[in-house]
Amino acid sequence: MQVLVLNSGSSSLKFQLFSMPAETILCSGLIERIGMDDAKFIYKTEKDTIEHVTAIYNHKQGLELLSHQLLDSETGIIKSASDIDIVGHRVVQGGARFKETTEINQWAKDNIKDLFSLAPLHNPANFEGIEVAEAIFPSAKQVAVFDTAFHQSIPEHAYRYAIPNNLLTEHKIRMYGFHGTSHKYVSEQAIHYLGKKESKIISIHLGNGCSITAIKNGKAVDHSMGLTPLDGLIMGTRSGDIDPSVIFHLASKLNYSLDEINTLLQKKSGMLGLTGFSDLREIETEAAKGNRDCLLALQMNTYRIKKYIGSYAAVLNGLDAIVFTAGIGENSELMRKMVCEDLDFLGINIDAEKNKEKSKLLRAINTIESKVKILVIPTNEELEIAKQSVQLFEN
Repeated sequence: MQVLVLNSGSSSLKFQLFSMPAETILCSGLIERIGMDDAKFIYKTEKDTIEHVTAIYNHKQGLELLSHQLLDSETGIIKSASDIDIVGHRVVQGGARFKETTEINQWAKDNIKDLFSLAPLHNPANFEGIEVAEAIFPSAKQVAVFDTAFHQSIPEHAYRYAIPNNLLTEHKIRMYGFHGTSHKYVSEQAIHYLGKKESKIISIHLGNGCSITAIKNGKAVDHSMGLTPLDGLIMGTRSGDIDPSVIFHLASKLNYSLDEINTLLQKKSGMLGLTGFSDLREIETEAAKGNRDCLLALQMNTYRIKKYIGSYAAVLNGLDAIVFTAGIGENSELMRKMVCEDLDFLGINIDAEKNKEKSKLLRAINTIESKVKILVIPTNEELEIAKQSVQLFEN
């Protein structure tokens, strides 16, 4: 069985083609900087690696480029679109309607579309991926795996907002949480590494979008994102936590429209708003040159993460491990160092030399004396989506 997994981020598209149930990767790749003239397309098989820079202005263009590559007579991996049995889609916001992996039909599509306003950077891209995949792979089963599903275990006292009850009961306004597929995958890896099911773990997903989850005995008990992926940590272009009164001030005193405020907080804030750069690699390079804005942005970013670690250690009443994952979490030595500095009172002590190591495997970067394990675990949302997609039809 061949399962193509599409993982659409706000400005990226990761893909992997698996032979299941062997979990063999037939091809993989990434399209990044979607929306830019210099978007990058990377495609890898056992024999070939193809990379080129081109203008890709939306996810539809990216998916069309991918499909042409998959079917390429020389470097492609399939002979016909009918070779694909299942297309598994990451869908960010499932609201209260989707609590588990779901086969995509018209009802599912209508409801995913209904939730656009709760994940404006993601659900439209996810939906576009579904519609393009239906057209390109018409014989394949289409499956949605929701970011919000892992967070269904978060208790009511944690997911509710202190607003009138009818806004929850009638309009389902509450915290849902995101990056659930990633947090689920790496927490399971961490539990296996620790060798005990009864565990207290903080999972830190750091990419263009960032979130942090408190996980007790394999179940999410709190999470930084809320009704939408805007809340919580400072991100590439999103503000994260902000006083709601800022929105009123922007509207009443500075005459911003609601659409302008939404665009400001979703697409023009975060690290981009602070530095002029949204790519952390550029920000770290500029900070090393003495760019004050970039240095301050890194301090603000890691300070916010520290605050969440402290509060989640209290929620968990202890801590066995913290996990760094996703593009920044896995690759930025500087971010991990800044996050873990001055947390020795929690038993968190990072080993500077281990932190510098590069690896695609799970690794511990804490000192021997550290009471808390500091783990770097490459996330594999695509494999998790493939497994859940196959399991849906097996069941």
